Amino acid sequence: MPLRIAIPDMVSPSYFPAIAAVELGFFREQGVDATIELVFPVTKTYEELREGRLDFVGGAAHAPLYAFRDWAGCKLLCALSQNMYWFLIVRSDLGIERGDLRALKGLRIGAAPGPADGLKRMLVDSGIDPEREVNIAPVPAAAGVSFGLAAASALEKRAVDGFWANGMAAEIALRGSAGTLVIDARRGDGPENAQHYTFPALVATQKTIDERPDAAAAAIRAVVRVQRALKNDPSLAAAAAKRHFPAAELALIPELVRRDAPYYDPTISGETVDSLNAFARASGLLSGAPAYERVVATQFQALWGGAS
Repeated sequence: MPLRIAIPDMVSPSYFPAIAAVELGFFREQGVDATIELVFPVTKTYEELREGRLDFVGGAAHAPLYAFRDWAGCKLLCALSQNMYWFLIVRSDLGIERGDLRALKGLRIGAAPGPADGLKRMLVDSGIDPEREVNIAPVPAAAGVSFGLAAASALEKRAVDGFWANGMAAEIALRGSAGTLVIDARRGDGPENAQHYTFPALVATQKTIDERPDAAAAAIRAVVRVQRALKNDPSLAAAAAKRHFPAAELALIPELVRRDAPYYDPTISGETVDSLNAFARASGLLSGAPAYERVVATQFQALWGGAS
Protein backbone atom coordinates (compact mmCIF):
# COMPACT_ATOMS: atom_id res chain seq x y z
CA MET A 1 0.00 0.00 0.00
CA PRO A 2 1.26 3.52 -0.74
CA LEU A 3 2.28 5.68 2.19
CA ARG A 4 -0.55 8.06 3.09
CA ILE A 5 0.60 11.62 3.67
CA ALA A 6 -1.92 14.28 4.64
CA ILE A 7 -1.77 18.04 4.88
CA PRO A 8 -4.47 20.39 6.25
CA ASP A 9 -4.41 22.92 3.40
CA MET A 10 -3.80 21.81 -0.18
CA VAL A 11 -3.99 24.87 -2.46
CA SER A 12 -1.32 26.62 -0.48
CA PRO A 13 2.44 27.11 -0.26
CA SER A 14 2.41 26.21 3.45
CA TYR A 15 3.20 22.50 3.10
CA PHE A 16 4.24 22.56 -0.52
CA PRO A 17 7.45 20.50 -0.16
CA ALA A 18 5.26 17.57 0.94
CA ILE A 19 3.07 17.93 -2.16
CA ALA A 20 6.07 18.27 -4.44
CA ALA A 21 7.95 15.35 -2.89
CA VAL A 22 5.03 13.09 -3.84
CA GLU A 23 4.05 14.59 -7.19
CA LEU A 24 7.57 15.07 -8.58
CA GLY A 25 8.57 11.50 -7.80
CA PHE A 26 10.99 12.05 -4.93
CA PHE A 27 9.30 9.36 -2.87
CA ARG A 28 9.51 6.97 -5.81
CA GLU A 29 13.23 7.69 -6.02
CA GLN A 30 13.44 6.31 -2.48
CA GLY A 31 11.70 3.13 -3.56
CA VAL A 32 8.32 3.86 -1.97
CA ASP A 33 4.93 4.88 -3.31
CA ALA A 34 3.13 7.72 -1.58
CA THR A 35 -0.08 9.70 -1.91
CA ILE A 36 -0.89 13.23 -0.75
CA GLU A 37 -4.34 14.18 0.50
CA LEU A 38 -6.24 16.97 2.24
CA VAL A 39 -7.49 16.38 5.80
CA PHE A 40 -8.82 19.58 7.41
CA PRO A 41 -8.45 21.07 9.98
CA VAL A 42 -4.94 20.35 11.25
CA THR A 43 -6.34 19.14 14.57
CA LYS A 44 -8.20 16.38 12.70
CA THR A 45 -5.14 15.64 10.57
CA TYR A 46 -3.14 14.76 13.66
CA GLU A 47 -6.02 12.79 15.16
CA GLU A 48 -6.03 10.67 12.00
CA LEU A 49 -2.28 10.18 12.39
CA ARG A 50 -2.73 9.10 16.00
CA GLU A 51 -5.39 6.57 15.01
CA GLY A 52 -3.07 5.00 12.42
CA ARG A 53 -5.09 6.06 9.40
CA LEU A 54 -2.19 8.13 8.05
CA ASP A 55 1.53 7.42 7.78
CA PHE A 56 2.83 11.00 7.87
CA VAL A 57 1.46 14.50 8.33
CA GLY A 58 2.80 17.75 6.99
CA GLY A 59 1.39 20.35 9.34
CA ALA A 60 2.02 23.01 11.96
CA ALA A 61 4.70 21.78 14.36
CA HIS A 62 2.76 22.70 17.51
CA ALA A 63 -0.52 21.10 16.42
CA PRO A 64 0.42 17.43 17.13
CA LEU A 65 -0.14 18.39 20.76
CA TYR A 66 -3.88 18.46 20.09
CA ALA A 67 -3.72 14.68 19.55
CA PHE A 68 -0.52 13.58 21.32
CA ARG A 69 -0.43 14.83 24.90
CA ASP A 70 2.92 16.35 25.84
CA TRP A 71 4.51 14.81 22.71
CA ALA A 72 3.80 11.24 23.82
CA GLY A 73 3.51 9.00 20.76
CA CYS A 74 4.82 11.20 17.95
CA LYS A 75 7.92 13.07 16.82
CA LEU A 76 8.96 15.69 14.30
CA LEU A 77 11.03 14.19 11.47
CA CYS A 78 12.18 17.39 9.76
CA ALA A 79 11.05 20.90 8.95
CA LEU A 80 9.21 21.45 5.68
CA SER A 81 10.37 25.07 5.97
CA GLN A 82 11.34 27.54 8.67
CA ASN A 83 9.33 30.06 10.74
CA MET A 84 5.62 30.67 11.29
CA TYR A 85 4.13 30.96 7.84
CA TRP A 86 0.69 32.59 8.03
CA PHE A 87 -0.37 36.07 6.93
CA LEU A 88 -2.81 38.51 8.49
CA ILE A 89 -4.84 40.27 5.80
CA VAL A 90 -7.62 42.77 6.48
CA ARG A 91 -10.11 44.59 4.25
CA SER A 92 -8.26 47.28 2.33
CA ASP A 93 -10.97 49.86 3.01
CA LEU A 94 -10.30 49.70 6.77
CA GLY A 95 -7.04 51.62 6.36
CA ILE A 96 -5.07 49.51 8.85
CA GLU A 97 -1.31 49.96 8.67
CA ARG A 98 1.18 47.10 8.53
CA GLY A 99 2.00 45.78 12.00
CA ASP A 100 -0.92 47.48 13.74
CA LEU A 101 -2.47 44.60 15.68
CA ARG A 102 -4.34 46.96 17.99
CA ALA A 103 -6.50 48.01 15.05
CA LEU A 104 -8.03 44.50 15.05
CA LYS A 105 -10.19 45.28 18.07
CA GLY A 106 -13.82 44.60 17.25
CA LEU A 107 -13.09 42.99 13.89
CA ARG A 108 -14.15 39.56 12.57
CA ILE A 109 -11.01 37.58 11.66
CA GLY A 110 -11.24 34.20 9.95
CA ALA A 111 -8.73 31.62 11.17
CA ALA A 112 -8.63 27.83 11.14
CA PRO A 113 -8.29 25.73 14.30
CA GLY A 114 -4.58 25.28 14.95
CA PRO A 115 -3.29 28.27 12.97
CA ALA A 116 -5.54 30.48 15.10
CA ASP A 117 -3.18 29.75 18.02
CA GLY A 118 -0.46 31.83 16.38
CA LEU A 119 -2.70 34.85 15.88
CA LYS A 120 -4.07 34.65 19.42
CA ARG A 121 -0.57 34.49 20.88
CA MET A 122 0.54 37.51 18.88
CA LEU A 123 -2.45 39.44 20.18
CA VAL A 124 -1.74 38.44 23.79
CA ASP A 125 1.91 39.42 23.37
CA SER A 126 0.69 42.78 22.05
CA GLY A 127 -1.53 43.38 25.08
CA ILE A 128 -4.82 42.46 23.37
CA ASP A 129 -7.32 39.91 24.70
CA PRO A 130 -8.12 37.69 21.69
CA GLU A 131 -11.20 36.22 23.36
CA ARG A 132 -12.88 39.51 24.26
CA GLU A 133 -11.50 42.15 21.96
CA VAL A 134 -11.30 40.34 18.59
CA ASN A 135 -13.81 37.96 17.01
CA ILE A 136 -11.65 35.08 15.74
CA ALA A 137 -13.60 32.19 14.19
CA PRO A 138 -13.37 29.65 11.36
CA VAL A 139 -14.42 30.68 7.87
CA PRO A 140 -17.44 28.76 6.55
CA ALA A 141 -16.13 26.45 3.84
CA ALA A 142 -17.44 23.46 1.91
CA ALA A 143 -15.86 20.10 2.66
CA GLY A 144 -12.75 19.51 0.61
CA VAL A 145 -12.10 23.21 -0.11
CA SER A 146 -8.70 24.53 0.98
CA PHE A 147 -9.10 26.97 3.85
CA GLY A 148 -7.08 29.73 2.23
CA LEU A 149 -9.32 29.85 -0.83
CA ALA A 150 -12.39 29.99 1.40
CA ALA A 151 -10.81 32.78 3.46
CA ALA A 152 -9.94 34.89 0.41
CA SER A 153 -13.48 34.45 -0.92
CA ALA A 154 -15.01 35.38 2.45
CA LEU A 155 -12.93 38.57 2.58
CA GLU A 156 -13.98 39.56 -0.93
CA LYS A 157 -17.63 39.03 0.03
CA ARG A 158 -17.08 40.93 3.31
CA ALA A 159 -18.20 37.93 5.31
CA VAL A 160 -15.10 38.63 7.43
CA ASP A 161 -13.05 41.75 8.09
CA GLY A 162 -9.81 39.88 7.73
CA PHE A 163 -8.16 36.49 7.80
CA TRP A 164 -5.13 34.71 9.18
CA ALA A 165 -4.20 32.17 6.54
CA ASN A 166 -1.64 30.91 4.05
CA GLY A 167 0.38 32.74 1.43
CA MET A 168 -1.95 31.76 -1.41
CA ALA A 169 -4.93 33.34 0.32
CA ALA A 170 -2.85 36.45 0.99
CA GLU A 171 -1.70 36.69 -2.62
CA ILE A 172 -5.25 36.37 -3.97
CA ALA A 173 -6.56 39.08 -1.63
CA LEU A 174 -3.68 41.45 -2.32
CA ARG A 175 -3.77 41.04 -6.11
CA GLY A 176 -7.52 41.53 -6.13
CA SER A 177 -7.23 44.66 -3.96
CA ALA A 178 -9.75 43.26 -1.47
CA GLY A 179 -7.16 43.07 1.27
CA THR A 180 -4.10 44.77 2.71
CA LEU A 181 -1.18 43.10 4.50
CA VAL A 182 -0.91 43.64 8.24
CA ILE A 183 1.36 40.75 9.33
CA ASP A 184 3.79 38.54 7.40
CA ALA A 185 4.84 36.37 10.33
CA ARG A 186 7.60 34.46 8.55
CA ARG A 187 9.53 37.60 7.71
CA GLY A 188 9.48 39.18 11.16
CA ASP A 189 6.26 41.16 11.50
CA GLY A 190 4.50 41.12 14.85
CA PRO A 191 5.78 40.82 18.42
CA GLU A 192 9.35 39.80 19.14
CA ASN A 193 9.95 36.10 18.47
CA ALA A 194 6.51 35.63 16.88
CA GLN A 195 8.09 34.26 13.72
CA HIS A 196 9.47 31.39 15.81
CA TYR A 197 6.22 30.30 17.50
CA THR A 198 5.78 27.35 15.13
CA PHE A 199 6.72 26.09 11.65
CA PRO A 200 5.60 23.47 9.11
CA ALA A 201 6.98 20.02 9.89
CA LEU A 202 6.83 16.43 8.73
CA VAL A 203 5.49 14.32 11.59
CA ALA A 204 5.23 10.58 12.28
CA THR A 205 4.06 8.44 15.16
CA GLN A 206 6.60 6.80 17.41
CA LYS A 207 5.12 3.49 16.25
CA THR A 208 6.04 4.24 12.64
CA ILE A 209 9.52 5.39 13.65
CA ASP A 210 10.10 2.21 15.67
CA GLU A 211 8.54 -0.30 13.30
CA ARG A 212 9.26 1.31 9.90
CA PRO A 213 12.41 3.41 10.28
CA ASP A 214 13.24 2.88 6.60
CA ALA A 215 9.95 4.53 5.60
CA ALA A 216 10.63 7.47 7.92
CA ALA A 217 14.12 7.87 6.51
CA ALA A 218 12.79 7.68 2.94
CA ALA A 219 10.26 10.41 3.69
CA ILE A 220 12.94 12.71 5.10
CA ARG A 221 15.23 12.09 2.11
CA ALA A 222 12.36 12.87 -0.26
CA VAL A 223 11.62 16.16 1.51
CA VAL A 224 15.25 17.25 1.70
CA ARG A 225 15.81 16.53 -1.98
CA VAL A 226 12.65 18.28 -3.12
CA GLN A 227 13.50 21.33 -1.01
CA ARG A 228 16.81 21.53 -2.83
CA ALA A 229 15.16 21.03 -6.23
CA LEU A 230 12.57 23.76 -5.62
CA LYS A 231 15.26 26.16 -4.43
CA ASN A 232 17.19 25.56 -7.62
CA ASP A 233 14.14 25.76 -9.89
CA PRO A 234 10.90 27.17 -8.43
CA SER A 235 9.18 26.63 -11.78
CA LEU A 236 8.97 22.93 -10.85
CA ALA A 237 6.13 23.97 -8.55
CA ALA A 238 3.71 24.13 -11.49
CA ALA A 239 4.27 20.48 -12.37
CA ALA A 240 3.95 19.49 -8.71
CA ALA A 241 0.67 21.37 -8.27
CA LYS A 242 -1.12 20.63 -11.53
CA ARG A 243 -3.25 17.73 -10.16
CA HIS A 244 -4.38 19.66 -7.09
CA PHE A 245 -4.59 23.38 -7.88
CA PRO A 246 -7.23 25.29 -9.87
CA ALA A 247 -5.87 27.14 -12.90
CA ALA A 248 -5.65 30.59 -11.30
CA GLU A 249 -3.78 29.33 -8.25
CA LEU A 250 -1.61 27.05 -10.38
CA ALA A 251 -0.34 30.15 -12.16
CA LEU A 252 0.62 31.74 -8.83
CA ILE A 253 2.38 28.88 -7.04
CA PRO A 254 5.82 29.12 -8.75
CA GLU A 255 6.21 32.71 -7.58
CA LEU A 256 5.08 31.87 -4.06
CA VAL A 257 7.54 28.98 -3.93
CA ARG A 258 10.31 31.27 -5.18
CA ARG A 259 9.62 33.63 -2.27
CA ASP A 260 9.52 30.82 0.27
CA ALA A 261 12.54 28.90 -1.08
CA PRO A 262 15.05 30.67 1.21
CA TYR A 263 13.17 29.09 4.12
CA TYR A 264 13.34 25.55 2.71
CA ASP A 265 15.63 24.05 5.34
CA PRO A 266 14.86 20.69 6.99
CA THR A 267 16.84 21.47 10.15
CA ILE A 268 15.10 21.64 13.52
CA SER A 269 17.46 23.33 15.96
CA GLY A 270 17.41 23.23 19.73
CA GLU A 271 16.45 26.90 19.77
CA THR A 272 13.57 26.15 17.41
CA VAL A 273 12.23 23.46 19.73
CA ASP A 274 12.64 25.70 22.78
CA SER A 275 10.57 28.41 21.06
CA LEU A 276 8.01 25.86 19.88
CA ASN A 277 7.58 24.45 23.37
CA ALA A 278 7.32 27.92 24.92
CA PHE A 279 4.59 28.81 22.44
CA ALA A 280 2.77 25.54 23.11
CA ARG A 281 2.90 26.12 26.87
CA ALA A 282 1.63 29.68 26.47
CA SER A 283 -1.19 28.34 24.28
CA GLY A 284 -2.21 25.76 26.90
CA LEU A 285 -1.15 22.78 24.79
CA LEU A 286 1.89 21.65 26.76
CA SER A 287 2.39 21.17 30.49
CA GLY A 288 6.17 21.11 30.76
CA ALA A 289 9.49 21.63 29.01
CA PRO A 290 10.26 18.34 27.25
CA ALA A 291 13.79 17.67 26.08
CA TYR A 292 14.74 18.10 22.44
CA GLU A 293 14.96 14.35 21.86
CA ARG A 294 11.39 13.88 23.07
CA VAL A 295 10.13 16.22 20.34
CA VAL A 296 12.47 15.41 17.44
CA ALA A 297 13.40 12.02 15.98
CA THR A 298 17.11 12.62 16.52
CA GLN A 299 18.22 9.35 14.92
CA PHE A 300 17.48 10.90 11.52
CA GLN A 301 19.29 14.21 12.00
CA ALA A 302 22.15 13.22 9.71
CA LEU A 303 19.69 13.06 6.81
CA TRP A 304 18.95 16.78 7.04
CA GLY A 305 22.39 17.65 5.70
CA GLY A 306 22.26 15.70 2.49
CA ALA A 307 19.79 12.84 2.57
CA SER A 308 22.22 10.62 0.70
